[in-house]
Amino acid sequence: MEISPETLEWKDAYKLLVGSILPRPIAFVSTIDANGIANAAPFSFFTAICADPMLICFSPMRRGTDGAKKDTLVNIESTGQFVINIVSESMAAQMNDCAIEFASSVDEIEEVNLTKEQSIKVKVPRIKESLVHLECELYQVLHFGDKPGAGSLVIGKVIHVHVNDELYDKGRIDTLKLQPIGRMAGNTFTNPLAKTFDMIRK
Repeated sequence: MEISPETLEWKDAYKLLVGSILPRPIAFVSTIDANGIANAAPFSFFTAICADPMLICFSPMRRGTDGAKKDTLVNIESTGQFVINIVSESMAAQMNDCAIEFASSVDEIEEVNLTKEQSIKVKVPRIKESLVHLECELYQVLHFGDKPGAGSLVIGKVIHVHVNDELYDKGRIDTLKLQPIGRMAGNTFTNPLAKTFDMIRK
């Protein structure tokens, strides 16, 4: 099968991407709006950029119905701050519930019975149930279109990291205890520890 992207509707292009690039880590992003109302939403277009400076990025797509910016992006552009809450399997269902398009006035963290915890260096609350938090300041945002299927690249500078004490050992995070999950295509998620193997670089 040979496919030219320009021949695809955006929904079909999206399915092609998410069915090919996997598993994808999940950025469970908490933000606040100008009035201090908290928001939490998951994004699976997410990765690290570099260690010095410590930069991460994620990509919120435009809303599929009308091309509007999602609340997460609006809040980050307004406040310049956000927190990446790493998703463990124990909180997967609540994370998934936050993918629903709630009204901007709804505090998703409270709505799905997660717990807000004060961050150290940003005003945005972190989610207590998460075992790793990356407190970020907005470094740069790039926009790519303004219609359904378009999106933005949010680059954040990590200014504080919180790791649950039980996970942290000599500078490393114990992945078995973290139990992170990843996104596959459709409604499928995976625990990357289900099958792992090591390879040594020569």
